Amino acid sequence: MRIVDLLHKQGINLNFNPNTKEQCINELVDLMDKTGNLNNKEEYKKAILAREELSTTGIGDGIAIPHGKTSAVKKASLAAAICKKGVDYDSLDGQPAHLFFMIAVPDNNDNLHLEVLARLSTILMDESFRTSLVNCSDKEEFLRLIDKKEMEKFPEEVKGEIEMNKSGYRVLAVTACPTGIAHTYMAAESLESKGKDMGVSIKVETNGSGGAKNVLTKEEIANAECIIIAADKNVEMARFDGKRVIKTKVADGIHKSTQLIEEAIRGNAPIYHHAGGADSSEDVSNESVGRQIYKHLMNGVSHMLPFVIGGGILIALAFLFDTFNPANPSGFGTGTPLAAVLKNIGGTAFGFMLPVLAGFIAMSIGDRPALSVGFVGGALASAGVTFASAFDPKVPAVSGGFLGALLAGFIAGYLVVGLKKLFAGLPNSLEGIKPVFLYPLLGTFLIGVIMLFINPIMGSINTGITGALNSMGGTSKILLGIVLGGMMSVDMGGPVNKAAYLFGTASLASGNFDIMAAVMAGGMVPPLAIAICTTVFRNKFTEKDRQAGLVNYIMGLSFISEGAIPFAAADPIRVLPSCIIGSAVAGALSMAFGCALRAPHGGIFVIAIVTNPLQYLGAIVIGAIVGAIILGIIKKPVQK
Repeated sequence: MRIVDLLHKQGINLNFNPNTKEQCINELVDLMDKTGNLNNKEEYKKAILAREELSTTGIGDGIAIPHGKTSAVKKASLAAAICKKGVDYDSLDGQPAHLFFMIAVPDNNDNLHLEVLARLSTILMDESFRTSLVNCSDKEEFLRLIDKKEMEKFPEEVKGEIEMNKSGYRVLAVTACPTGIAHTYMAAESLESKGKDMGVSIKVETNGSGGAKNVLTKEEIANAECIIIAADKNVEMARFDGKRVIKTKVADGIHKSTQLIEEAIRGNAPIYHHAGGADSSEDVSNESVGRQIYKHLMNGVSHMLPFVIGGGILIALAFLFDTFNPANPSGFGTGTPLAAVLKNIGGTAFGFMLPVLAGFIAMSIGDRPALSVGFVGGALASAGVTFASAFDPKVPAVSGGFLGALLAGFIAGYLVVGLKKLFAGLPNSLEGIKPVFLYPLLGTFLIGVIMLFINPIMGSINTGITGALNSMGGTSKILLGIVLGGMMSVDMGGPVNKAAYLFGTASLASGNFDIMAAVMAGGMVPPLAIAICTTVFRNKFTEKDRQAGLVNYIMGLSFISEGAIPFAAADPIRVLPSCIIGSAVAGALSMAFGCALRAPHGGIFVIAIVTNPLQYLGAIVIGAIVGAIILGIIKKPVQK
C-alpha cells in the first residue's frame, strides 16, 4: 500500500498552527474525519491518545506520526499537516515537530499500520525531502513529492504497476453533455483528477462537440472493473454489454466524482444488458420520465445546433454585407452577389433545423430505424402540410414550427418502438427486412398522416405565441429579458439554462431575434462577472481562483457560461444570486435597447451582426459589473 494511495487532498493541511500537543492531536483527528474514513471520531481519538500514553509518537527530526488501530476506522487512511513554526510534541529528541502524519487503520488482524509506519520512516529519513515537504506551496505539490520519493525508494512497485496497467484501466468513464462544450470536459477532468488522488487508474472518453475523443478500446472495456457514464445525452452503450455500469448526470461527474469512483471500485454496480435500443437505460437505473424526456430532447438539440449556428450566422452576414433598398424591402439580404450567396447557403443550412431536431430525438428513443421517420416528421412540420393543403393546392400550408418538430420527434421515436414490438414475432429469416423496409415504410406513412393532423394545431399555437411576442410593449419585453437572462445563470448549462437557450433558438425560427440577444447576453455574464470580481476583489479569492478568473474572461466573451461553475459549486449561496441578478440586468437592458441577434451562438465574435451593437456590449458589461460588485460585497475575504 503506497502512501499516496492513503493520502487525499481533503486530509492535508499545509497551514497547521496548533500551540500544544493536545491541540495538535485534536486538529489532526478533525482533519482525518474530513476524509470520511471514520465511523466514530471520538473513539478514534481515544485510540490515538491510548497509543500516546504508551510512548510519544514524536520520533524526532521534526516528525510526528500518531496512529490508531480501531473499529472506529472504516478503511486505512492518512492525514498530513505542516506546522512551519513547530510545536512541542514531546519528541524523542526534544525538538519541535513540523511534519505530521496521522495513521488510521481498521481493527483487524493485519499489521498495516506497522507497514505504513515503516514506509513513512523510510522516505522521511532524507532531510532534503523533509525540507521540501515543509516548504510545499500547495497540496498537489505535496502529493507529487511523496509520489516521486516512493517511486525512488521502491522501484520494484513501479515496475509492478506498469505490468498491471498493460492489462488496462481499472475504471473507465464516458462524459457527454448536450452542447459538448464545457460540461463534458469539466466532468472528464474531475474524474481523472480524483482518480489520480485516489490511486485508481481511470480513462475517460469525452463525447464533445468535436466528436468522441480518447475513445475506449475493446480491450480496455474487457479489462475494466466498471464503467461510469456521466452524460445528459445518449452515448453508444452496446459495447458495454455484460459490464458493470453506473449511469448518472454529467453534473455528477463534476461534483460527485469521488463518490462515483468509490462506487465503481466497490464492485456492486448493476450489470448492463444491452437490449438493442439506443440507450436501454432501464437496464441500469430507474430514470424518471422527466429525465428520459430531457435526454431525448437534448440529443436532438445537440445535433441541431451546428445547423442553426452555421446557417444563422451566414444569414446574418448576408444582411451585414447588403444595403437596404426602401423600394424593395423584401429583397434585403440578397441585393448584392455576396449577400445572395451567403443567404442562400445559410438558408439551406438553417432549413435543416427542424428535420434534424426531430430526427435525432426519434433516434434517441427508437435507435437508427427511427432517424428517417423523425426526419420526415420534422420536414413535414417545417413545410406545414395539412389535409386541406394536401388536397387543395390553393389552401396555404400551416407550419407546425419548432413545437411541431419537437412533437414529431417524440411521436416518431415511439412509433418505431411500437413497430419493433409489433414485428418481434416474425421469423428470424425476415429480420433483415425490418430496418430497411418495414420500419421506414410504415413509420414514414404513419408519421406523415399524424403530422397532417398536428400541423394545424401547432400552427395555431405558434401564431398565438408569435403574435403575443410581437405585441409586447417595452415593459413586457424588459420583464421577459429579466426572466430569460436570469434563467441563463440559474444552473449555468443545466436544464433551466438549456430551457432558456432553447426558447431563444426557437424564437429565431419565428423571427423574434431580440429574444436570442437577451438570452446570449444573460449567458455571457456569469463568467465575466467572476473574472471581473477576481480581478477587482483580489483578497476574496485564492491565487488559484484568481488565475482561473482570467480564463473566465475568454469563456464569457465566447458565450460559455460553464466557466463560472467551479466558483458556483464552491460558494453557491453567494455566487449564484450575484450572477442571476447580473444576467437579469443584461437581459433587461438588451431588450430595452432593442438589440436583436440572428445567430444562436458566438459571443463577442458575432457582435458585428447584432442590431445596436454598442448598446448590446453596454448591456453585457453593465450586467457583468453588477454581478461582480454584488459578489465582491457579499463574499468573505480569504483566510490567510
